[in-house]
Amino acid sequence: MDKEDGVNNHGDEVQDIENNGLLDGKEEIGMHWSEFSDRNISHTQPLLAKRTNITSQIAIVGANLCPIESLDYEIFENELFKQDWRSRKKVQIVQYVILKWGFALLIGLGTGVVGFFNSVAVENIAGSKLLMTASLMTKNKYYEAFLLYAGLNMGLAAAAAALCAFIAPAAAGSGIPEVKAYLNGVDAHSILAPSTLFVKIFGSILGVSAGFVVGKEGPMVHTGACIASLLGQGGSRKYGLTWKGFRYFKNDRDRRDMITCGAAAGVASAFRAPVGGVLFALEEAASWWRSALLWRTFFTTAVVAIVLRASIQFCSTGKCGLFGKGGLIMYDVSAYKVSYSGADLVAVLILGIIGGILGSLYNYLVDKVVRTYSIINEKGAAFKILLVIAISLLTSCCYYFLPWVAPCTPCPTNITTSCPSVDESGEYKRFQCPPGYYNALASLFLNTNDDAIRILLASGGFHVFSLFIFFVAVFFIGIITYGIAIPSGLFIPVILAGAAYGRLVGRIFDPVMTLDTGFFALLGAASFLGGTMRMTVSLGVILLELTNDLLLLPLVMLTLLVSKTVADSFNKGVYDQILHIKGLPYLEAHAEPYMRNLVALDVVTGPLITFSGIEKVGNIIHVLESTGHNGFPVIDEPPFSDTPELCGIVLRSHLLVLLKGKNFSRERVPAGQSIFKKISAFDFAKAGLGKGIKLDDLDIEEEEMDMYVDLHPITNASPYTVVETMSLAKAAILFRQLGLRHMCVVPKSQGRPPVVGILTRHDFMPEHVLGLYPHMKSHKWD
Repeated sequence: MDKEDGVNNHGDEVQDIENNGLLDGKEEIGMHWSEFSDRNISHTQPLLAKRTNITSQIAIVGANLCPIESLDYEIFENELFKQDWRSRKKVQIVQYVILKWGFALLIGLGTGVVGFFNSVAVENIAGSKLLMTASLMTKNKYYEAFLLYAGLNMGLAAAAAALCAFIAPAAAGSGIPEVKAYLNGVDAHSILAPSTLFVKIFGSILGVSAGFVVGKEGPMVHTGACIASLLGQGGSRKYGLTWKGFRYFKNDRDRRDMITCGAAAGVASAFRAPVGGVLFALEEAASWWRSALLWRTFFTTAVVAIVLRASIQFCSTGKCGLFGKGGLIMYDVSAYKVSYSGADLVAVLILGIIGGILGSLYNYLVDKVVRTYSIINEKGAAFKILLVIAISLLTSCCYYFLPWVAPCTPCPTNITTSCPSVDESGEYKRFQCPPGYYNALASLFLNTNDDAIRILLASGGFHVFSLFIFFVAVFFIGIITYGIAIPSGLFIPVILAGAAYGRLVGRIFDPVMTLDTGFFALLGAASFLGGTMRMTVSLGVILLELTNDLLLLPLVMLTLLVSKTVADSFNKGVYDQILHIKGLPYLEAHAEPYMRNLVALDVVTGPLITFSGIEKVGNIIHVLESTGHNGFPVIDEPPFSDTPELCGIVLRSHLLVLLKGKNFSRERVPAGQSIFKKISAFDFAKAGLGKGIKLDDLDIEEEEMDMYVDLHPITNASPYTVVETMSLAKAAILFRQLGLRHMCVVPKSQGRPPVVGILTRHDFMPEHVLGLYPHMKSHKWD
């Protein structure tokens, strides 16, 4: 990606200069990096980057550009930035700090309210559907009950698919991979747009209510990030809603912090797990962390917890319809006997090993299904909606007809609830059974996913055959459901399949075990989560907060560690696989082993395009029209310096702002301090999506093309640089840890140009490196 971020590629045709002209990616979403490398890199040895005269013709080759941008997490220390900080008064600094905490409060409030609204809506819509179906079945109208059940499911599913297909395609799926990519420095198109937020909320409600094997927890993470991004826009110039104090947040660095808070708030809202939300953001979502962000994230999730507690108390009066204690996930396992022997530990280890194997198999199959669906979804909105309806019909058939093969179970005598159940979320559904009996499989299938998990974790009896049928059905239906055009989370399908698998294992080992079979269901869910998502600390704490029992934690931790270790030997986590499928160039925390055998200069490809400190306007316009680069080195040469020296880096977006202001001079002289009276740092603040200055917005007269503009005030005078002989592995780690967009490569010896190339995100992608050095594919480096 990001070869357009730098200036190393050997001339790429700019097909589109949308989104502020910042087209950072050469890859369309869904296209592999190997395909990009094969098409656009014809050489196998890198070219030594060299300075090219910017007035000369630039070789143009075909390139498939796409609006995937990199983010400027680096503090851009130019003269304008320094002047702005020097001019700030103490009251403005205090105002900035207060606003940061105020935004954290608003993110927590907004995410908590949306999470509660989602739960109330799902419980009422799905509950009403199940009550109507049960009402027809009690009258022995089984055919009409199926038509009603399947028809409502397909209607809700079609509505969710239509929202995604026509309004916000980026809202489909979990959203966690996209949030991870953004926090890693990738700004894919529309992933945090207001339309995406709208569809994520209502599409998730419709999709979960439609009876799909999906959850609203993953979409809640994306929803929290969208709410944070919307607040981080700093208002709207278009509608005159921009407040002067918001200008401090119009940068990617502050927005990243707020989106991290939003992702943590999403988990806290979905699971009622404020500490788990913080740890999720730390372990899985964020690529960059600091202690100050930890405090703000914790404050945000605490606000979410307070909002949810107040909302639950409000609904306890019966003002929320069918929403009751089961509306928000909370599993009571206080009845478990948490004492275990050596045989129990062996069983737990076996549970974790098998859970890791099944989790890796789940990821493998999800990968294949998503790739297949992407081919179908590319054919248009109609195919997306038809695929969703087809999966909905299949799910409805399985959920309605599979309980017919299950045996009827006599109602237990030592219970306080009615059997058969009379409410929509009861665990003793009569289905086709005679009075005094219930269908355990119908109690799992004809319920919301949250209630089905609650039933599996409860103490009670399930026939082994019923558990096996439910596990196989949920396992494979969950796989074929992910990837269709609806907002869909993976947490609940994985927990549901894992709980069924764990309870099945518990029944098998029941004669020799002392642990409750319901506890095995919890451990099975933990093993599946560890095997698919490859998280440990955050999942352990989330499960602890879900069950509210500290005594369960040691065995849950052991299960997570074992399942993750086993699954890691087969493939990557599910979110990492989705990132790769979607073509989002995610930088891993560690460098590939073969990068130790390369140096930074080995992946630099030329020619290098630079500007002088005081450059001719026509030259700048020509380069901006001819390339899609987003960063240009600025070189000071005699008579402005004794020898050529690197002055810094200037961004395309800043050049466009400077040119639009027409701060030109007829002589090649520095602008001086007078420039600060004409432009301010606020003019260069990050614009909202699609609202920045484009090249077509410039109105440069013919005589102005021969005038000069001083680039020093907007040039980052302290860019991060690496010597050309630094190992590529070391440079890659620095690039990610510092959250960079551009990294200058400087020569080791004197007498050469002050900069020999620029490294961008694209240069560290394995597909790009192996495209330059294909012989390294067969090497196993230590």
